Amino acid sequence: MDKGNTERILRPFLEGAKEAGAEVEVFYAKKLDIQPCRGELLCWGRNLGKCHIKDDMESVYPALRRADIMVLATPVYIPLPGEMQNFLNRLCPLVNPVLTRKNGRTRARFHSDVKIKKIVLVSSGGWWEKGNFGTVLRIAKEVAKDCNVEFAGALLRPHAHLLAKGGPRAVRVLAAARDSGRELVASGRIPKRLLDSVARPLISEEDMWKTYR
Repeated sequence: MDKGNTERILRPFLEGAKEAGAEVEVFYAKKLDIQPCRGELLCWGRNLGKCHIKDDMESVYPALRRADIMVLATPVYIPLPGEMQNFLNRLCPLVNPVLTRKNGRTRARFHSDVKIKKIVLVSSGGWWEKGNFGTVLRIAKEVAKDCNVEFAGALLRPHAHLLAKGGPRAVRVLAAARDSGRELVASGRIPKRLLDSVARPLISEEDMWKTYR
């Protein structure tokens, strides 16, 4: 949560966003009582736009409706922590069940009172390579497509635990994360050079494998 490897990237990213003028609200799924979606789809039927489950998502929905950007921050599990999966499933009431067909896929969109226009992913992993983020990245992109909003980029930090050791490379990574937040708010996009800088190796793959043994 607020002291983990994902937070090491998320914190400077959000600080950069605030420096560019954004107002930021942070919700930690692990601290909230978010029950699993029951799949009844009442929010797409007789309770259109409203979830009948009474839990902490009731306090999150208003924030999501007024947000311009939704940032999903998560470590890589197999593939996601259960709390994050519950959160994603419970986005359903925000989605208008008026379906369209795009590039061979069925898609929907957010309700008109949901202001989200962009989705960003911030993710940390313990393995050396960026390929470890493949499934989490695909999920975040699919959420954006299913809601008909822009996927504005992914800050991916492999072998994130090594950031705690500090050093010049770690400093550059954290600076790139801050600049990414600033650029997203100021210009509406995150330059690829900054995303590449966030993901740059801190050690060689050979040296990383030595730590596994």
